[in-house]
Amino acid sequence: MKRPWADIAAEARQRTGEAAAGEEARTPFSVRQLARLPRQAMAVSLLGVDYTHLKTSDGGELYLTRYGLPYWEHLLPENWFGKEWFEAKRERLVGTSTVYRVPTKPVAGVSVNLVVKWSRVGEVVPLDTLTVNKFINAEFNSPFEEFALVMEMRRGEYGPPRIRIRTQKPLAIYVPSERLQLWQTGRSQDRIAAKIAQSPGVEIDILRQYVLLYGWIKGLDLVETANLFQLTGEAREEFLASVTSLVNHELEHKGYRMVDMKPQHIIVRPQPDFTLFRDRNRQVVYAVVDYELLERTPEHEQAVANFNRQYYLEHMARRFEINTSKPLPAHLKAVNILGVDYIYGNAESTGGRLWVVGKDPDLFNYFLPERWRRTPKKRLSNRSETYLTRTKDNINLVWKVSRLGTTPHVPDDSVRSRRIVQHGFNSPFEEFACALGLSAAGARTVYPRAIYMTGSRNDHLRQITDPSRYQRFASVRMPDGEPLLQPGHDYISIWGFWNGPDVLLAISDGSYFRGINVREAYAQGLITAEEMEDLMERARRRFERCGYEDLNLEPEHLLISFDPENRLVRDTLGKPELRLCNFELVRPVTAGGPDAALG
Repeated sequence: MKRPWADIAAEARQRTGEAAAGEEARTPFSVRQLARLPRQAMAVSLLGVDYTHLKTSDGGELYLTRYGLPYWEHLLPENWFGKEWFEAKRERLVGTSTVYRVPTKPVAGVSVNLVVKWSRVGEVVPLDTLTVNKFINAEFNSPFEEFALVMEMRRGEYGPPRIRIRTQKPLAIYVPSERLQLWQTGRSQDRIAAKIAQSPGVEIDILRQYVLLYGWIKGLDLVETANLFQLTGEAREEFLASVTSLVNHELEHKGYRMVDMKPQHIIVRPQPDFTLFRDRNRQVVYAVVDYELLERTPEHEQAVANFNRQYYLEHMARRFEINTSKPLPAHLKAVNILGVDYIYGNAESTGGRLWVVGKDPDLFNYFLPERWRRTPKKRLSNRSETYLTRTKDNINLVWKVSRLGTTPHVPDDSVRSRRIVQHGFNSPFEEFACALGLSAAGARTVYPRAIYMTGSRNDHLRQITDPSRYQRFASVRMPDGEPLLQPGHDYISIWGFWNGPDVLLAISDGSYFRGINVREAYAQGLITAEEMEDLMERARRRFERCGYEDLNLEPEHLLISFDPENRLVRDTLGKPELRLCNFELVRPVTAGGPDAALG
C-alpha cells in the first residue's frame, strides 16, 4: 500500500531542512557578510577555478568558490566543525567514503545545510571486479581537480546544449592545519615506505586532510525514492536501472562519466502522484552527487588535452616575455634566482611549493603536482630517480628527484673524484641556471620547465651528508619568507622532454624530433665507438667555450636527434647536433657564472 503524500512531504522537509546552499538560496545577508570579509583574504585561481583564500582561526585554510563566498562565515570551521556541534548535528550519508550532512550554526539568523566530505585522493579505489577491469587506472580526484570538473560540468559547454547536468554547488575546500601521521592515513606503513623508496617525495606527499564542502540538494536519491514508492522486485529493479541508464546516457553526451555510478548518486524529486518531477520538456529532473571518481569521457578528455597542449606550446615559446596588459595574480609572485626568472606560488593540493621558469603565470597550472605526479611514468635512468610521463594536459615531461644534500658516489680517491665530492650535487636552481646559461652562450640544452618542492616534511627522507647547498642558500628567502632550500623536503626538477624546439612545436605541433643519448645510440649501433668519443670531446670543448665544465661528463648526458623524417640532425659543420641533458655536476668556471648572483 502506498504511503500518503503528506508523510512523504514531511520526511522530505525533515531531510532537506529550511535552507540549503545547494539551491538558488535567497541571501539578503550576503552583502553584509562580504563587507566583513577579512582583509587578508586573497584571490587564488587553481585549475581554472577562482577561489577566495582565507586563513582560519584554527590555523587551517579555506578556499571559497563563488558559490561559497556569500556564506563565508557559515563555512568557517567553528560554525560547523566544532567537536560538540559536529558530533551532535552530523548525519552519516550512505557510501564508502566519509561524508556527512550537517547544518551550520546560525549566522544572521540563517543556518545552511552542508554536505561535508573527506577527500580520499591517493587512496586505493575500492571497486568491484567488473569496474576494476573496465577502469583499471581509476583514481580519486584531488580536491581541486574535483571542484574544477564539477564547475566545468555545471557550465555545460561541451555536448548538446539541451542537456543539463545538475550538481551540488561546490562551496569550499577546508584544509585543517594538522598534518596526519602515516598511521592515520589508513595505508600500510610498509607500503608507504616502499613507495617512498621507489619514488621519493612524489607518490606519497599528501599527509594533510582535505574536506570538501558542498551545498545540500533537496530531494531523495533513487533508492530512497524506490522505498517511498514501495517498489519491490522487478518494478524496483526496472525503476533504478532505467533512471540510472538515463543519467549515464546524458552524462556521456555531455562528455563525462562516473566510474562508480550508483543509484544513491542520483537525486530526484518525487511528486504526490508517485512520479518524478519533470521539466517543461517532460524530462526527468535529477542531480548527480559524489564526484571523487568523476572524469571526462576519452573523447572529451582528448579534446580538452589537445586545447591545453596547444595553449601550453604557444605560451611556452614566449615564456620569458611579460604581458603588461595582464597583471600577475595575487597568489603568484615573480622571483629571480641565480639570474633565472620564475613564477612562484604554492601547490595547494600538497602544501608544496612550485617555481615555473619564465614570466608567464598562465603556465603555472600545468606544473601543479596533480597534473603529473600520478600519471603513468617510464624510468629513464638506473642511477637516479628520473622519469618520463605524459601529463593530464597531454604534455611530455621528464621529472627528476634531486640528489641535493647527498654526497656523490665516486669510484676512487683520484683528483677527479675529490673534485666531484668537493663540489657536490647541484640544487635544481643551480642546474636550471647552468642549463639556461649554457643555452645563452650558444650551447644546445634540454629545456628547464619547473621546480617542485614537496609539501610533506620528512626528516628521515634521506640522510643529509652534504649540507653545503643549504648553507650556501640559507639567506635566500621567497616573498612569503620561506627559505629557498628546506631540509626534509624533496626537490623535483621538471624538464621538457626533447622532441623538438619550442618555437617549432608552437607552430607545427606533431613535427616531432626523436632524441637518444649517446651511450644508447652506440649500444644500438647508430654510431661507432670513435664517433661516441668524438662527441664527448666536442662536448668538453663546448663546455669550455661557454665557461662551464661537467665534472662527471658521461655519454648519457648528451643527446643526438633525428628529425621527423628520421634523419640525423646535423649542425652547420655537418656534425651530429649535440644537446646537453644532465646538469647535476655542471659548474661555471668564469666570474660571470651563476654563482655570482648569490653575492
